[in-house]
Amino acid sequence: MADFDISGRMKVKTLKSNFNKEFGSILRVYNGSKFADDDSTIASIAEVKIAADAEVKARGNTLVGTFTKAMAKSFGIKVRVATKDDKALVADDITLKDSSSTIKK
Repeated sequence: MADFDISGRMKVKTLKSNFNKEFGSILRVYNGSKFADDDSTIASIAEVKIAADAEVKARGNTLVGTFTKAMAKSFGIKVRVATKDDKALVADDITLKDSSSTIKK
């Protein structure tokens, strides 16, 4: 099963690349209302003070909605999962492993 861990030290471009490689869909990462700079670290765009050991696990069987809430809770950042062509958002009740082929209802 595809999975990886996300920490505050990870760069946005690494997070997006790992996500696409593992799940085949696109991860949109925001810094406020704008897209985050690819060279920023997760900690540098976090809207909350994050613990040094803060980590989110991206697992294939995790629901999109659960993953986006975990990113908001742990790092204070907004993320959205889009289809592999980046044209539509994926529904919250779809697993990450199925996110590349399913669109929002």
